[in-house]
Amino acid sequence: MVVLLLLGLFVAADRVAVGYAEGQVAAQVEEKGGLRSRPQVDITGFPFLSQALAGRYDDVRISLTAAELGQPDGTHADVALHGVQVPLSAVLSGSVQEVPVERIDGTATLSYALLSAQLGADTTLAREGAGLRITRTVELLGRTLPLTAAGKVTLEGNDLVVDVQQAAGAGVDVPDWLLSRAADLLDLRYTVPPLPFGLQVTGVTPAGDGVDLALEARETVLRAANG
Repeated sequence: MVVLLLLGLFVAADRVAVGYAEGQVAAQVEEKGGLRSRPQVDITGFPFLSQALAGRYDDVRISLTAAELGQPDGTHADVALHGVQVPLSAVLSGSVQEVPVERIDGTATLSYALLSAQLGADTTLAREGAGLRITRTVELLGRTLPLTAAGKVTLEGNDLVVDVQQAAGAGVDVPDWLLSRAADLLDLRYTVPPLPFGLQVTGVTPAGDGVDLALEARETVLRAANG
């Protein structure tokens, strides 16, 4: 009974400590990651106290909203920081100057509503296989043409590119010579804004509610903007 009581007290203390640490880490990530507001942070792993004493956290999960990223609505990201090094003495004294991180990975999502707005208010995007289905009404040579096409999604540097090879009339007959001219009007290029933590985009994948960007950074040191 005594052992169970002591174990319960240890678990309770561990959970209290992790809650406090998550608040401290969130504050450091906000400042040193250049975020607009404080993110939601989850330090995984048990027991937490052994990580705190070692000054190294194996897996810190961070959820970032569009507002925190300073990006348009329809953007959100979930990232994991692996091998976060923060000495316990620096945390307790409030003297953390930098936060070395061995590796960061995660996913950012650009919603279809956000991407559709780049082409026009009447544009709709939806996943179709490994690409996207684009539907849009365009004005060409004095004619209003409702079009639809399948587009291939690729990454060119920091640009997300949707390339359309062939368009078709959306419920109407459109002459082939007009379709060949109209296909380029459905192409999309969206420059991914700078990301926090030195993250780079390494891949793009159409998903249910938007295009997912694979993110990665290695051997990153988070410092305050004026640090």
